[in-house]
Amino acid sequence: MDFETEQAVLAAVDDERIVAELRELVRIPSVDGTAAEVDVQAWCAARLEALGLTVDHWRLELSADDPGFPGMEVERTEAWGCVGVLGGGATPGLILNGHVDVVPGGTFDARIEDGVMWGRGTCDMKGGVAAIFGAVAAVVAAGIRLRKPLAVHTVIGEEDGGVGAFATLRRGHRGEACLIAEPTAGTVIPANSGSLTFRLEVPGLATHGSTRSRGVSAIEKFTLIQTALQELERERNRDPHPLLAHLDLANPLSVGTVAAGDWASTVPDHLVAEGRYGVRLGESVADARTAFETAVAEACAKDDWLREHPVTVSWPGGEFASGLLAEGDPLLADTVRAATDAGNPAPAVKGAPYGSDLRQYAAAGIPTLQYGPGDVRYAHAADEHVVLADVLHAARAYALLAVRRCG
Repeated sequence: MDFETEQAVLAAVDDERIVAELRELVRIPSVDGTAAEVDVQAWCAARLEALGLTVDHWRLELSADDPGFPGMEVERTEAWGCVGVLGGGATPGLILNGHVDVVPGGTFDARIEDGVMWGRGTCDMKGGVAAIFGAVAAVVAAGIRLRKPLAVHTVIGEEDGGVGAFATLRRGHRGEACLIAEPTAGTVIPANSGSLTFRLEVPGLATHGSTRSRGVSAIEKFTLIQTALQELERERNRDPHPLLAHLDLANPLSVGTVAAGDWASTVPDHLVAEGRYGVRLGESVADARTAFETAVAEACAKDDWLREHPVTVSWPGGEFASGLLAEGDPLLADTVRAATDAGNPAPAVKGAPYGSDLRQYAAAGIPTLQYGPGDVRYAHAADEHVVLADVLHAARAYALLAVRRCG
């Protein structure tokens, strides 16, 4: 793509429209499992159609029996996919992907102060989605004829397993490469660890608290399991992947909830603990589960009570495998160059310790990475926000990447 065309697409980026659309997106309270997930996909479909893209807007068939189904942590009675394609006749040269679901909590007022927009979803990741729409609008406004199609995938359900991306790929939507506009704080992320939700059920033996020694406290037995899990976490972080070496914990294991007991003066006979368990880069989900289950079983085998009454391990919720861009794939260099040519310093390249839809596109054979506005530290936070200048820069970087990959 020649210099004049690239300058034309940069000049066509409409900053005011991007901010206005981000505000519209944030004000749709598209919390996972709510009707607003449907509403936000209808908004995206209408916007893509208005830009002249060919749009596939369809109702998802949510079947847990489908092989590879990534799971869900909320119930849905209705869910929709949305894909827009600019140009036609061939496999898209680039997919720009963004999820439009958000986690509960926060506000949806999209307040702007001093160049920052506040509210649930601003960072994770409607800022990135607005930048995608701004980039595509610039390509259209500049009148650029693309040699290969440019695709936009907006998906729901990323936060609780990735059912939207799963359904989009199952429907046959593909591309030569994919950029996911997740918040990356100015870095390019070509690798994600995975994560699983675990549930532990620890048995005990109830008795009156005044005769505690006659019973078995499930809480006390859980402390043995917690110690084993802490050791497992240490083992799994001794030799992290080079892309994750910058992290203090590349593969965290965290117990998030513990529930036990039904009366203050009764020794509890049942404890349920749930948490989040990191899947290492390049490790299969099956191998990760085996390592966890083995650690729990070995801890049980060392205790007289748990040897006869072992802890039950189950895996509710979403399933996030790890994902990794192949070494030397040109998408990485192309994205770094686009980000730099759009006006920012050359971004660092690092891996991330959280799961995302990257792993689904990578598993489908599509080279994929993440680069987007916002800092993941503020995702899901009470003070969630995004710097608008970062959103506008991302739109320019995406526009350059799009014309270079597809033009």
